[in-house]
Amino acid sequence: MKATLYTIIALIAFAANSLLCRMALAEGYIDPWNFTIIRLLGGAVCLAIIMNVHQRRLQQPSTPHQDTDVLRETILKDKGSWLSSLSLVIYALCFSLAYVELDTGTGALILFAAVQLTMIGWGIYQKEQISTIQWIALFVAFAGFVYLMLPSAVVPSLIDAMIMAISGIAWGVYSIRGKACLSPLRATGFNFIRSLVAIPLLSLIGINYLTDISTEGVILASVSGAITSGVGYSLWYVAMPLLKSTQAAVVQFCVPVLAAIAGVMFLSEQLTLQFIIATIVILGAVSVFVLTKQTSKPPAHIETVR
Repeated sequence: MKATLYTIIALIAFAANSLLCRMALAEGYIDPWNFTIIRLLGGAVCLAIIMNVHQRRLQQPSTPHQDTDVLRETILKDKGSWLSSLSLVIYALCFSLAYVELDTGTGALILFAAVQLTMIGWGIYQKEQISTIQWIALFVAFAGFVYLMLPSAVVPSLIDAMIMAISGIAWGVYSIRGKACLSPLRATGFNFIRSLVAIPLLSLIGINYLTDISTEGVILASVSGAITSGVGYSLWYVAMPLLKSTQAAVVQFCVPVLAAIAGVMFLSEQLTLQFIIATIVILGAVSVFVLTKQTSKPPAHIETVR
Protein backbone atom coordinates (compact mmCIF):
# COMPACT_ATOMS: atom_id res chain seq x y z
CA MET A 1 0.00 0.00 0.00
CA LYS A 2 2.84 2.37 0.87
CA ALA A 3 4.58 1.69 -2.45
CA THR A 4 1.32 2.25 -4.35
CA LEU A 5 0.57 5.57 -2.62
CA TYR A 6 3.99 7.10 -3.14
CA THR A 7 4.20 5.81 -6.71
CA ILE A 8 0.84 7.34 -7.66
CA ILE A 9 1.73 10.72 -6.11
CA ALA A 10 5.12 10.70 -7.85
CA LEU A 11 3.56 9.85 -11.23
CA ILE A 12 1.07 12.71 -10.81
CA ALA A 13 4.01 15.02 -10.08
CA PHE A 14 5.79 13.78 -13.23
CA ALA A 15 2.68 14.45 -15.31
CA ALA A 16 2.30 17.93 -13.80
CA ASN A 17 5.96 18.57 -14.51
CA SER A 18 5.47 17.59 -18.14
CA LEU A 19 2.52 19.97 -18.36
CA LEU A 20 4.48 22.85 -16.83
CA CYS A 21 7.43 22.28 -19.18
CA ARG A 22 5.14 22.14 -22.18
CA MET A 23 3.36 25.34 -21.17
CA ALA A 24 6.61 27.23 -20.53
CA LEU A 25 8.60 26.09 -23.56
CA ALA A 26 5.90 25.60 -26.19
CA GLU A 27 4.40 29.01 -25.49
CA GLY A 28 7.82 30.66 -25.65
CA TYR A 29 7.64 32.04 -22.12
CA ILE A 30 11.26 31.06 -21.49
CA ASP A 31 14.18 29.35 -23.21
CA PRO A 32 15.28 25.79 -22.24
CA TRP A 33 18.61 26.92 -20.74
CA ASN A 34 17.15 29.38 -18.25
CA PHE A 35 14.19 27.09 -17.63
CA THR A 36 16.63 24.37 -16.54
CA ILE A 37 18.61 26.82 -14.38
CA ILE A 38 15.52 28.05 -12.54
CA ARG A 39 14.17 24.51 -12.28
CA LEU A 40 17.35 23.20 -10.62
CA LEU A 41 17.66 26.26 -8.40
CA GLY A 42 14.00 26.06 -7.35
CA GLY A 43 14.32 22.40 -6.43
CA ALA A 44 17.53 23.01 -4.47
CA VAL A 45 16.11 25.94 -2.48
CA CYS A 46 12.80 24.20 -1.69
CA LEU A 47 14.47 20.96 -0.59
CA ALA A 48 17.17 22.80 1.39
CA ILE A 49 14.45 24.47 3.46
CA ILE A 50 12.60 21.19 4.01
CA MET A 51 15.84 19.36 4.88
CA ASN A 52 16.79 22.07 7.38
CA VAL A 53 13.45 21.70 9.19
CA HIS A 54 13.70 17.92 9.06
CA GLN A 55 17.29 17.91 10.35
CA ARG A 56 16.35 20.11 13.29
CA ARG A 57 13.63 17.65 14.21
CA LEU A 58 16.06 14.77 14.03
CA GLN A 59 18.55 16.59 16.25
CA GLN A 60 16.03 17.47 18.94
CA PRO A 61 16.75 15.75 22.28
CA SER A 62 14.78 12.56 22.72
CA THR A 63 14.77 9.53 24.97
CA PRO A 64 18.21 7.90 24.66
CA HIS A 65 18.05 4.73 22.63
CA GLN A 66 20.94 3.18 20.76
CA ASP A 67 18.87 2.07 17.74
CA THR A 68 17.28 5.49 17.42
CA ASP A 69 20.66 7.22 17.57
CA VAL A 70 22.09 4.91 14.91
CA LEU A 71 19.05 5.49 12.69
CA ARG A 72 19.39 9.26 13.07
CA GLU A 73 23.08 9.21 12.22
CA THR A 74 22.45 6.98 9.20
CA ILE A 75 19.83 9.36 7.85
CA LEU A 76 22.08 12.39 8.31
CA LYS A 77 24.91 10.68 6.41
CA ASP A 78 22.89 10.40 3.18
CA LYS A 79 24.04 13.26 0.96
CA GLY A 80 23.15 12.00 -2.50
CA SER A 81 25.87 11.41 -5.09
CA TRP A 82 27.62 13.22 -7.90
CA LEU A 83 26.55 10.56 -10.41
CA SER A 84 22.89 11.03 -9.52
CA SER A 85 23.30 14.82 -9.74
CA LEU A 86 24.95 14.51 -13.15
CA SER A 87 22.09 12.29 -14.34
CA LEU A 88 19.59 14.85 -13.03
CA VAL A 89 21.24 17.75 -14.88
CA ILE A 90 21.54 15.78 -18.14
CA TYR A 91 17.91 14.67 -17.96
CA ALA A 92 16.53 18.15 -17.16
CA LEU A 93 18.59 20.00 -19.77
CA CYS A 94 18.17 17.48 -22.61
CA PHE A 95 14.43 17.21 -21.91
CA SER A 96 14.01 20.98 -22.20
CA LEU A 97 16.22 21.30 -25.29
CA ALA A 98 14.52 18.45 -27.14
CA TYR A 99 10.97 19.62 -26.45
CA VAL A 100 11.64 22.95 -28.12
CA GLU A 101 12.03 21.14 -31.44
CA LEU A 102 10.02 17.93 -30.95
CA ASP A 103 6.25 17.71 -30.79
CA THR A 104 4.65 16.11 -27.74
CA GLY A 105 3.96 12.72 -29.32
CA THR A 106 7.40 12.25 -30.85
CA GLY A 107 9.18 13.43 -27.72
CA ALA A 108 7.18 11.13 -25.45
CA LEU A 109 7.76 8.10 -27.69
CA ILE A 110 11.53 8.59 -27.72
CA LEU A 111 11.78 9.55 -24.04
CA PHE A 112 9.82 6.63 -22.65
CA ALA A 113 11.33 4.11 -25.03
CA ALA A 114 14.75 5.12 -23.67
CA VAL A 115 13.54 5.00 -20.06
CA GLN A 116 12.01 1.54 -20.50
CA LEU A 117 15.07 0.10 -22.23
CA THR A 118 17.37 1.49 -19.54
CA MET A 119 15.39 0.39 -16.50
CA ILE A 120 14.09 -2.92 -17.81
CA GLY A 121 17.55 -3.72 -19.16
CA TRP A 122 19.01 -3.05 -15.71
CA GLY A 123 16.32 -5.18 -14.09
CA ILE A 124 17.12 -8.10 -16.38
CA TYR A 125 20.84 -7.62 -15.68
CA GLN A 126 20.01 -7.81 -11.97
CA LYS A 127 18.18 -11.09 -12.69
CA GLU A 128 14.70 -9.80 -11.86
CA GLN A 129 12.18 -12.43 -12.89
CA ILE A 130 9.54 -11.43 -15.44
CA SER A 131 6.77 -13.91 -16.15
CA THR A 132 5.23 -14.57 -19.56
CA ILE A 133 2.07 -12.73 -18.56
CA GLN A 134 4.14 -9.72 -17.49
CA TRP A 135 6.00 -9.67 -20.82
CA ILE A 136 2.65 -9.70 -22.62
CA ALA A 137 1.36 -6.91 -20.36
CA LEU A 138 4.51 -4.90 -21.08
CA PHE A 139 4.09 -5.18 -24.84
CA VAL A 140 0.37 -4.36 -24.58
CA ALA A 141 1.13 -1.27 -22.47
CA PHE A 142 3.76 -0.14 -24.97
CA ALA A 143 1.36 -0.76 -27.87
CA GLY A 144 -1.29 1.34 -26.11
CA PHE A 145 1.29 4.05 -25.52
CA VAL A 146 2.30 4.06 -29.21
CA TYR A 147 -1.38 4.10 -30.21
CA LEU A 148 -1.86 7.18 -28.00
CA MET A 149 1.21 9.10 -29.15
CA LEU A 150 1.87 8.01 -32.73
CA PRO A 151 -0.80 10.11 -34.53
CA SER A 152 0.80 13.32 -33.26
CA ALA A 153 4.34 12.13 -33.90
CA VAL A 154 6.42 13.21 -36.85
CA VAL A 155 9.82 12.05 -38.05
CA PRO A 156 12.32 13.99 -35.89
CA SER A 157 15.79 15.15 -36.79
CA LEU A 158 18.52 12.77 -35.69
CA ILE A 159 20.07 15.30 -33.31
CA ASP A 160 16.78 16.11 -31.54
CA ALA A 161 15.94 12.41 -31.26
CA MET A 162 19.37 11.68 -29.77
CA ILE A 163 19.01 14.52 -27.24
CA MET A 164 15.66 13.18 -26.06
CA ALA A 165 17.01 9.61 -25.93
CA ILE A 166 19.90 10.80 -23.77
CA SER A 167 17.36 12.49 -21.49
CA GLY A 168 15.45 9.21 -21.15
CA ILE A 169 18.61 7.22 -20.38
CA ALA A 170 19.67 9.80 -17.78
CA TRP A 171 16.26 9.63 -16.09
CA GLY A 172 16.45 5.83 -16.08
CA VAL A 173 19.86 5.98 -14.38
CA TYR A 174 18.61 8.55 -11.86
CA SER A 175 15.62 6.36 -11.00
CA ILE A 176 17.70 3.20 -10.63
CA ARG A 177 20.08 4.93 -8.25
CA GLY A 178 17.14 5.77 -6.01
CA LYS A 179 16.85 2.12 -5.02
CA ALA A 180 19.99 2.42 -2.88
CA CYS A 181 19.29 5.72 -1.11
CA LEU A 182 18.98 5.74 2.67
CA SER A 183 16.95 8.93 2.98
CA PRO A 184 14.81 9.91 -0.04
CA LEU A 185 14.47 13.51 1.11
CA ARG A 186 18.15 14.13 1.79
CA ALA A 187 19.32 12.16 -1.26
CA THR A 188 17.08 14.19 -3.57
CA GLY A 189 17.89 17.46 -1.82
CA PHE A 190 21.64 17.01 -2.04
CA ASN A 191 21.35 15.80 -5.64
CA PHE A 192 19.67 19.11 -6.50
CA ILE A 193 22.17 21.10 -4.46
CA ARG A 194 25.10 19.34 -6.16
CA SER A 195 23.49 20.03 -9.54
CA LEU A 196 23.96 23.78 -8.96
CA VAL A 197 27.61 23.48 -9.97
CA ALA A 198 26.30 23.17 -13.55
CA ILE A 199 24.54 26.56 -13.43
CA PRO A 200 27.61 28.66 -14.39
CA LEU A 201 28.05 26.50 -17.48
CA LEU A 202 24.37 26.70 -18.39
CA SER A 203 24.46 30.47 -17.83
CA LEU A 204 27.11 30.90 -20.53
CA ILE A 205 24.39 30.18 -23.08
CA GLY A 206 21.34 31.17 -21.04
CA ILE A 207 22.60 34.75 -20.65
CA ASN A 208 21.92 35.30 -24.34
CA TYR A 209 18.18 34.71 -23.81
CA LEU A 210 17.56 36.80 -20.70
CA THR A 211 15.50 39.37 -22.62
CA ASP A 212 13.13 36.62 -23.79
CA ILE A 213 12.18 35.48 -20.26
CA SER A 214 8.68 36.39 -19.15
CA THR A 215 7.13 36.39 -15.67
CA GLU A 216 5.04 33.38 -16.68
CA GLY A 217 8.18 31.49 -17.66
CA VAL A 218 9.87 32.18 -14.32
CA ILE A 219 6.78 31.11 -12.37
CA LEU A 220 6.33 27.90 -14.37
CA ALA A 221 10.01 26.99 -14.06
CA SER A 222 9.99 27.73 -10.32
CA VAL A 223 6.94 25.56 -9.65
CA SER A 224 8.41 22.83 -11.84
CA GLY A 225 11.64 22.89 -9.84
CA ALA A 226 10.35 23.34 -6.31
CA ILE A 227 7.18 21.25 -6.33
CA THR A 228 6.81 18.79 -9.19
CA SER A 229 10.55 18.08 -9.45
CA GLY A 230 11.94 18.61 -5.94
CA VAL A 231 9.11 17.15 -3.88
CA GLY A 232 7.99 14.79 -6.66
CA TYR A 233 11.43 13.23 -7.08
CA SER A 234 11.75 12.81 -3.31
CA LEU A 235 8.54 10.79 -3.31
CA TRP A 236 9.80 8.79 -6.30
CA TYR A 237 12.92 7.94 -4.30
CA VAL A 238 10.65 6.74 -1.48
CA ALA A 239 8.87 4.43 -3.90
CA MET A 240 11.90 3.12 -5.82
CA PRO A 241 13.28 0.76 -3.13
CA LEU A 242 9.79 -0.71 -2.76
CA LEU A 243 9.56 -1.55 -6.49
CA LYS A 244 11.53 -3.72 -8.85
CA SER A 245 13.31 -1.82 -11.62
CA THR A 246 11.02 -3.42 -14.19
CA GLN A 247 7.92 -2.38 -12.22
CA ALA A 248 9.20 1.17 -11.82
CA ALA A 249 9.82 1.32 -15.56
CA VAL A 250 6.40 0.01 -16.59
CA VAL A 251 4.33 2.20 -14.25
CA GLN A 252 5.81 5.27 -15.94
CA PHE A 253 3.70 4.48 -19.01
CA CYS A 254 0.94 6.12 -16.95
CA VAL A 255 2.68 9.51 -17.02
CA PRO A 256 1.66 10.50 -20.59
CA VAL A 257 -1.90 9.42 -19.80
CA LEU A 258 -1.99 11.57 -16.68
CA ALA A 259 -0.36 14.45 -18.57
CA ALA A 260 -2.97 14.16 -21.32
CA ILE A 261 -5.77 14.20 -18.74
CA ALA A 262 -4.24 17.34 -17.22
CA GLY A 263 -4.07 18.84 -20.71
CA VAL A 264 -7.79 18.23 -21.16
CA MET A 265 -8.56 19.74 -17.75
CA PHE A 266 -6.25 22.76 -17.75
CA LEU A 267 -5.31 23.45 -21.38
CA SER A 268 -8.71 22.73 -22.96
CA GLU A 269 -7.21 19.99 -25.12
CA GLN A 270 -9.66 17.68 -26.90
CA LEU A 271 -10.78 14.40 -25.32
CA THR A 272 -10.92 11.78 -28.08
CA LEU A 273 -12.12 8.20 -28.35
CA GLN A 274 -8.55 7.21 -29.19
CA PHE A 275 -7.35 8.67 -25.89
CA ILE A 276 -10.04 6.83 -23.93
CA ILE A 277 -9.17 3.49 -25.58
CA ALA A 278 -5.43 4.01 -25.10
CA THR A 279 -5.93 4.96 -21.45
CA ILE A 280 -7.91 1.80 -20.73
CA VAL A 281 -5.32 -0.37 -22.49
CA ILE A 282 -2.31 1.24 -20.79
CA LEU A 283 -3.73 1.34 -17.27
CA GLY A 284 -5.07 -2.20 -17.60
CA ALA A 285 -1.77 -3.58 -18.86
CA VAL A 286 0.24 -1.76 -16.18
CA SER A 287 -2.08 -3.14 -13.49
CA VAL A 288 -1.65 -6.67 -14.82
CA PHE A 289 2.14 -6.30 -14.89
CA VAL A 290 2.38 -4.97 -11.33
CA LEU A 291 -0.16 -7.34 -9.77
CA THR A 292 0.68 -10.57 -11.59
CA LYS A 293 3.67 -11.49 -9.49
CA GLN A 294 4.26 -10.74 -5.84
CA THR A 295 7.44 -8.75 -5.27
CA SER A 296 9.73 -9.94 -2.54
CA LYS A 297 9.62 -7.51 0.35
CA PRO A 298 12.57 -5.10 0.26
CA PRO A 299 14.26 -3.63 3.30
CA ALA A 300 12.08 -1.17 5.16
CA HIS A 301 12.66 2.46 4.27
CA ILE A 302 14.53 4.49 6.81
CA GLU A 303 12.47 7.61 6.50
CA THR A 304 9.90 9.34 4.38
CA VAL A 305 9.27 12.90 3.35
CA ARG A 306 7.53 14.74 6.11
